[in-house]
Amino acid sequence: MTITTACPPQSAPGPVLFRAGCPHCRENFELTAGALRLAIGGSARTTFYSFSCPACGEAVRKPAGDRIVELLTTGGVRTMRLHAAR
Repeated sequence: MTITTACPPQSAPGPVLFRAGCPHCRENFELTAGALRLAIGGSARTTFYSFSCPACGEAVRKPAGDRIVELLTTGGVRTMRLHAAR
């Protein structure tokens, strides 16, 4: 006897969305990974993420601790490493 089970095809996951808020206009919104940039510096002071507010257009820069860095990098946010000038 052979038992066959059929599984429905899995749909492709949707894009990862990140919740953010603008300190200028106070709007809250969701951004795709492509709308964010992550800069990793040598210290907590120089590690941050940035984006342009879709509501008011202002450039926003916020500090990124270890957990935020992990979430953004695993979510596909483009990352750059900042190096100190020698």
